Amino acid sequence: MLATWRITRGLSRIISRHQSLKAAVDVEEAAVNRLRSLIGEKNVSVAMAVREQHGRDESYHACMPPAVVVWPTSTEQVSDVVRVCSELDVPMVPFGSGTGLEGGVNALQGGVCIDVSKMDEILEVNDEDLDVTVEPGVTRHALNSYLRDTGLWFPVDPGADASLCGMCATSASGTNAVRYGTMRENVLNLEVVLPDGTVVDTAGKGRRTRKTSAGYNLTNLFVGSEGTLGVITKATLRLFGIPEESSSAVCAFPSVQAAVDTSTQVIQSGIPVSRIEFLDEVQVDACNKFSNLSFDLAPTLLLEFHGSRSTVDEHTERVAEIANDNGGLGFQWMSAPEDKTKLWKARHDALYADLALRPGCRSYSTDVCVPISKLPEVIVATKEDITEFRLISPIIGHVGDGNFHCFIVLDPNDDDEVKRAREFGLRLGRRALAVGGTCTGEHGIGQGKLELLQEEIGDVGVATMRRIKQTFDPKGLMNPGKVLPGFTI
Repeated sequence: MLATWRITRGLSRIISRHQSLKAAVDVEEAAVNRLRSLIGEKNVSVAMAVREQHGRDESYHACMPPAVVVWPTSTEQVSDVVRVCSELDVPMVPFGSGTGLEGGVNALQGGVCIDVSKMDEILEVNDEDLDVTVEPGVTRHALNSYLRDTGLWFPVDPGADASLCGMCATSASGTNAVRYGTMRENVLNLEVVLPDGTVVDTAGKGRRTRKTSAGYNLTNLFVGSEGTLGVITKATLRLFGIPEESSSAVCAFPSVQAAVDTSTQVIQSGIPVSRIEFLDEVQVDACNKFSNLSFDLAPTLLLEFHGSRSTVDEHTERVAEIANDNGGLGFQWMSAPEDKTKLWKARHDALYADLALRPGCRSYSTDVCVPISKLPEVIVATKEDITEFRLISPIIGHVGDGNFHCFIVLDPNDDDEVKRAREFGLRLGRRALAVGGTCTGEHGIGQGKLELLQEEIGDVGVATMRRIKQTFDPKGLMNPGKVLPGFTI
C-alpha cells in the first residue's frame, strides 16, 4: 500500500513538473511570436548557438541560456519587449557585451535576453561642458575613438572593452579609478526602462549637471544594480581633458610587502598618481609570456602620471624616492606612446594571459577592496592562502584604491579544485570584511557572491534592498536570482 502511494505521488510530481514545463514553453512561444511582430524577425533568435552565447559571461559559472534572444534598436522597442515579458510573466536578462565576471548575464530561469548591442549611437557630445550621452551598445573603446580629435576622453577602463551602460549596471572601475573615480562618480543621468515597460530619466529628462540636491539619488540606485531593477537605455557621462603630458613606469620589488607598502605610502603622501597597479610574480610571468614582455619575475608596480611636464617630473621623482626606500629594484620609464600602449594593453589582457597558463581551463575570478592601510597584510595573507589551497592564482590589483583581484585558473570539471577555489573565495571575502572592506570592489555580486553580500550589509540592509526590488519589480522578472539571495515575492 505504501509502495503504491509512493509510486502514485512520484508520478503526480512528474506529471505536475511536466505540466509546469509545458506551460512555461507555451508562454515563451507566445512571447516569441509577439516579439517578432514588434521588433522584426531578424531581431529575434531562438537558435541554440545564439542562446548559449548569451547564457554566460567570462566567469566560471556554467552556461544557462535564455529561451530567446532579442535585439531591440530603440528605447521604444526595449519598452515594448519589457511590456510583453511583464504581461506574460516571462523573466528578462539585460545583455551588453557579456564581459562580466560573476555570472550576471546567465539566464537562471530562462526567459528573454535583451541584447542592446544594436543601440550603439553616440547621441551628444558637449565639449564645453565635458559630458557625453550614449546609447547602451556603445563600448568604451568606441567612445574614446570617437572623441580622439576633441581633446577629451572617458577614463574608466575595466579590462574588457565593455559596453558603457553595462559598466553603469555593474558599477565598473579600472586602472584609472584612483585619479578619475569609478562609474559611480562619472554618471550624470540614466534613461532606464523599468520592469513594467515605463521609462524614467533618473536625473530628469535632459539634465546633465555635475551636482544636484533635488530629491533621491535615483541615478546611483541604478549604477551597480546589475540589471535587477531595469534596462539602462541611455547614459550621460562625464568627460575629461586628455592630459598634457603622461609618463608610465615599471618597478620591481624584492617582496609583495615592499611593493604594496610603496603603493600605500604613495597614496598616503597625497601624490596624484593616475594609475598604480600591482602584479605579483605569477601575474608578471603570465603577462611576459602572453604579451611578449621581459619584466623581472618579481612583485611589480605599474604606474602612470598625468599633468604638465613639470608636475609629472615632480611626482615621478617623489614616487621613485618612496620606491627606493622600500627596496625598489629600479624604474623603467616609458614616454613613447607605443610603449605606454603596449604596457597598459598587457595589463588589460591580464585575464587572458592567466587563462593561457592552463589552456582549456577557465578563470574563477574574484575581487575585494579594503582600506588602503590594510592592503599589505591582506595581500600577504592571500598569497599564503593560495599556497594552502593548492591553486594557481595570479594576483593583480588597483592598489591605489585598495582593490585587488585573484584570477584562479582551474579545470571546471575538477570538482575538488572548484570546491577549493570557492572556499578560498569565501575566505578572501571574509578577510576583507573583517578589516572594514567589501567583498567586491568592481566585479559585482551577480550569482557568485550572494552569501558574502548578506554578511557585508546585514539582515536589515538586505531587507531594505528587497523592499526596493519589490517596489520596482513586484513580479521578480528582471534578472532573477542575481544580487539578492533567494529573492521571492
